[in-house]
Amino acid sequence: MRRVLFLAPLLVFMVLAWYFASALRPDRNPQELPSAMIDKMAPAFDLAGLHGEGVARDALKGAPVLINFFASWCVPCRVEHPLLMRLAEQEHVAIYGIDYKDKPEDATKLLAQFGDPYRRVGLDQDGRVGLDFGVYGVPETYVLDGAGKIRKRFVGPLTAAQVDNDLLPLLHSLRRS
Repeated sequence: MRRVLFLAPLLVFMVLAWYFASALRPDRNPQELPSAMIDKMAPAFDLAGLHGEGVARDALKGAPVLINFFASWCVPCRVEHPLLMRLAEQEHVAIYGIDYKDKPEDATKLLAQFGDPYRRVGLDQDGRVGLDFGVYGVPETYVLDGAGKIRKRFVGPLTAAQVDNDLLPLLHSLRRS
């Protein structure tokens, strides 16, 4: 019995060491958070709109779209904002914003100051829709295909490399299919 008690801490240490070593593998991308929602229908939602017209999942079907969770208090959201403007203006990407746990007047000020890349903005003041999507924090961007299925999730602010290498090719392939 003493041997078992002596070996138990060693066994626990070995299991923990294996777990942490596997989490620190060099081929692992810390920006890539797995989502159980990929290739599943986006959660149903129907949000009141920032500028009157609301945003509902069922109204987004027919063509690929982006859903971008953002907030006025989010500094990384401001960092990615020029890329969203470029996508909307130059690439003609349909982007729908979900203002996450924010005051509508603050979101209105942000969009007036930096520009509005969104076709519509829904208000998720209690965070329920974000929770249904599995949002860890803002910004997060989801790519939905024409049927309303989630095809990709971008955690954190979008980068130019992600837009050029991942997002735009995915959108082009979804438009062709």
